[in-house]
Amino acid sequence: MSAAPLVFTRQGRSPRALLALALAYALMAAALLLLDAAWWIVAFFALLTLPALHDLWRNPQAGLQLDNLMLHWHSGRRQASVALAEIDHMRLDTRWDFSVRATAILSNRTRLRIPAECLPPHRVFEAALEARGVAVQRHHFTVF
Repeated sequence: MSAAPLVFTRQGRSPRALLALALAYALMAAALLLLDAAWWIVAFFALLTLPALHDLWRNPQAGLQLDNLMLHWHSGRRQASVALAEIDHMRLDTRWDFSVRATAILSNRTRLRIPAECLPPHRVFEAALEARGVAVQRHHFTVF
């Protein structure tokens, strides 16, 4: 089983994040100027944008690398690696918001959750895992 390595990277600074922040600030300015909204209500909503603004400024990197021997992921200062031989199966859970959560279930029943920001599109990830002989379990819309 010799498949091409899967390499996925993501940055915190993206055109989508910049556009979302610009739209949020434009809506807040319009509410303040055109609708005469109370400044403290607009300030509250501006506070909610600070984490996104911080990510835009810091530009944290996240990614995943999958080759024929190892699975490695990193997000900011967190990182982990696991040998494919240690993985019993990979569990992919589709959540109610249609995002996918990935958990590596090791042979010793230890669970390693892969951070969402590290995950490539789930169909690509699932195909790459199956090409390397890693069993994949799909679970859709489970409560727990």
